[in-house]
Formats: sequence, C-alpha cells, structure tokens
Amino acid sequence: MENTGILYVVGTPIGNLSDLSPRAAQVLESVDFIAAEDTRVTVKLLNHLGIKKPMISYFEHNKQFKGEVICKRILAGENCAVVTDAGMPCISDPGEELIKQCEGFGIKTEVVPGPSAVISALCVSGLSTGRFTFEGFLSVNKKSRREHLESLMGEKRTMIFYEAPHKLSNTLRDFYETFGDRKLTIARELTKLHEEIIRTTTKEALERYGDGSLKGEMVLVLEGDTAVKKDEYTLEEAVEIARNLINEGEKPTEAAKKAASVTGMKKNDIYRELI
Repeated sequence: MENTGILYVVGTPIGNLSDLSPRAAQVLESVDFIAAEDTRVTVKLLNHLGIKKPMISYFEHNKQFKGEVICKRILAGENCAVVTDAGMPCISDPGEELIKQCEGFGIKTEVVPGPSAVISALCVSGLSTGRFTFEGFLSVNKKSRREHLESLMGEKRTMIFYEAPHKLSNTLRDFYETFGDRKLTIARELTKLHEEIIRTTTKEALERYGDGSLKGEMVLVLEGDTAVKKDEYTLEEAVEIARNLINEGEKPTEAAKKAASVTGMKKNDIYRELI
C-alpha cells in the first residue's frame, strides 16, 4: 500500500473562474489524471489555467464502473482529482459514491475546499444560519416530492434546496401550499454576471415568479417553522410562566388563565401547582 496514490476532492468555481484557489490549481496541475462530471466543462477550466491533463468521465450513470476504474489506477500509484461541473464534489453529486469506494479500498482522500452554492446562498439569505438542513433537488415525481415536503412541515432549521428554472413555478406553488407564507430567499446565478439575491416570501414569490419567468440556476433558502406549538410545553413550564406573571403583578387565577392560553395546559392544573 506504500505506493498507493491519493484522491483529491477539489472544489471548482460555481460561476466566477477567479474563485478557484491557488491550491486547487496546484493540485489540478500535479495529479496524474482528473475524474470529471463533464469533461467538456472541465476542459474550459483547465484551458483557463493553461493546464493539459488526462481526464476520465465520471457521472451518475457510470459511477459504479468508472469508480472501480479510478480506484484501481489510484491503487497502482496514480494521483487523481475528482471535480464536479461547479462547486464541491460529492454534494448532490456522484462523487459521494467514489469516496465510499475509496474507503473500501483503503485509499487516502484529501479535500481541497472551494466554493459551495449551498453555503454561499445561506450566507446572503438573511435567514438564520445557526442550524440548517440541505435538501438537495426535489423529485420530479409528484408523490415523492409531496412526501419529501410533508416530512419537513415541522422543520425548525433553515432549509436549502437546489432548483432548476423550468421547475421553479411548481416548487414555489408546493412551498406555499405546504408551508404557508414564510420567508424565502432565491439566490440566482451565484457569482455569475447576472447574480441576484431575492429576499421575499413564499406567497410573494409565487405571485411574482409562478409564471416561470425567472431564469438561471437557483438555490432556494426557506425559513424554518417559527411557530411555537402548544404541545411542546410541559406543565412545569406552564407553571413557571404563571409564576413570572404573578411576579409582574398578576393575580394567581389570571396568571393561570394566561399561561393556559399560551401553553395549551389546563388552567386548573396550573393553578393547583401554583398554590
């Protein structure tokens, strides 16, 4: 295993070629071959850098077979860089499978971080960034799509989706019907000439862009569920709310009544604990 090569997971620009890091360029120059999602796209980047390098096509429909070919070459001592058309490999990308195959063969992997549409969109969304969930592309199958969205109905974290322009109108309609009116940011053509950050709501977005007029690659950042559900309170928490109201001057009966309306607990149960 001493002569085994390395798989480098290399992030590439999501639009602006100037975003490629010097280290990424150095790795692409130094490896023996490159595994590319679409060699026609990657060759443009290599031409921009003045790099000529053998490439192997690696995408969704050949990932199992080509993954084994790539691993065997690395085991034979060659170094490989895996790249996607734009952004970080392995995120909504067949590179995920290649990492698993490398793990199975005991091949060393190194990451060369680069641009990510997910994180870039989240950063400029204006929504909560403390906790978030990446949901990838929604299925075109109506049943799978509905089940996916319904599974997120109580999700409190900010949700991030990839979407293609020809599917946007259906997605906006599904968002509004599933989640109601809440904050939504549409990050369009990130880092490209026509980049646009649209901070809106599900309702307004459906009214304005439901006709499919918005073009370009998009990332949708959706506000999580901010509603506090009554069944999330315990009796102890309801009593604590009532005690705080009493400390502010409320009578115990009135405090118990208000705490009950907030928490969904029974007024008599709260009052009993208070006294």
